[in-house]
Amino acid sequence: MPEPGPSPLQSSLPGAAAQFGAHVLGGVKVPASGGLPAPPAPSPSIAPPAPSAALKRLLGGPSGLGTEGLHPARREGPPVPAPPAPAPPAPAPPAPAPDPEPAVPTTPVAGHPIPGLYHHPVPEPDPVRVEEVSRRIKAWAVEEVDLFPDAWENQFDGFHVGRYMVACHPDAPTIEHLMVATRLMVAENAVDDCYCEDHGGSPIGLGGRLLLAHTAIDPLHTTKEYEPAWAESLGSDAPRRAYRSAMEYFLRQASPSQADRYRHDMARLHLGYLAEAAWSQTEYVPEVWEYLAMRQFNNFRPCPTITDTVGGYELPADLHAQAAMQRVIALAGNATTIVNDLYSYTKELAAPGRHMNLPVVIAEREGTSDKEGYLKAVEVHNDLMHAFEAEAAALAAACPVPSVLRFLRGVAVWVDGNHYWHQTNTYRYSLPDFW
Repeated sequence: MPEPGPSPLQSSLPGAAAQFGAHVLGGVKVPASGGLPAPPAPSPSIAPPAPSAALKRLLGGPSGLGTEGLHPARREGPPVPAPPAPAPPAPAPPAPAPDPEPAVPTTPVAGHPIPGLYHHPVPEPDPVRVEEVSRRIKAWAVEEVDLFPDAWENQFDGFHVGRYMVACHPDAPTIEHLMVATRLMVAENAVDDCYCEDHGGSPIGLGGRLLLAHTAIDPLHTTKEYEPAWAESLGSDAPRRAYRSAMEYFLRQASPSQADRYRHDMARLHLGYLAEAAWSQTEYVPEVWEYLAMRQFNNFRPCPTITDTVGGYELPADLHAQAAMQRVIALAGNATTIVNDLYSYTKELAAPGRHMNLPVVIAEREGTSDKEGYLKAVEVHNDLMHAFEAEAAALAAACPVPSVLRFLRGVAVWVDGNHYWHQTNTYRYSLPDFW
């Protein structure tokens, strides 16, 4: 893949990496010969873990797909400290949406961050890229996959997916690289909304719908007699059309290894959908640890896991599969998903039926008030974020391979961009009056 150049991005990682020495993510040098950098000196206060036998082998030099374009990530300047969070104004009581819906604001309205939530501010995403990605994704949704009826147009616009993806992938070398992530994000949300949530979704029969939709990204290999019927089914509803088209575009940029990684993470996502649906059918409120287990699967993981494809390089499969890397990716996905639980709390409470999220489960299972359950969920998020940053910094110290450093940085920037989008998307989200 072409060399897109180093990414001078603000990230969650430098603060955590400082305990291992500022060189961990910001000052790794690659010799002119193209070999690997020397391992960083251990911190006098905290010694990095000794590399495993597998890591020692990998540190001998990267090989395989994507290694020609590897380079270290670089941080420009110190991290921006999070400003004290002001108390949000009291929200208006929930009311049914007016008909017709209000116009979607064309520029973001600065929302308040959740008080006490550990996060990192990010620069405003490039407005030129935001506008172009927004234009292209709507054209794709309307003209290529016929994603939604006219009545849903405001909701599509209000998602502000262009701003979301540019904030999460500021190192994408081209607009088309950004569009890879944007189409997949929209397709994933179409499946969630139309199969699971409030646009016709239901837990009844969900497994069958998800399995057939999954064949749009992980194709069926069958007999000549039955293949035409399967192929025709891929155009039978909006979620399958979106999955099929988004995956076709993704395969133009991704290596076979990256594509297989994405399919695996989407299977994880669908398994999480099924667990939540099963609990809904039986009216079971899970224990907090059970809910967090479900959220490790029903979460954002497929999005940050493609950060290298969107960045125009590749983290080789053997490095991606390392247990330490898998833990970092899982913690990032878990933390970002709890962000969604917290910012969408009032939206879900106003929706019909009972919607399960972490504050609700904590309040129910631990016998707390709604406010105490919400504030405890903020603490859970913060613990996950601190664990993510510490584990990422330790991995960077133990395995200072350029592709590893850049991938860790990309995941951290995705985490920050995800929070930015939730905080600023006041068309969709408002905060409860708990402060």
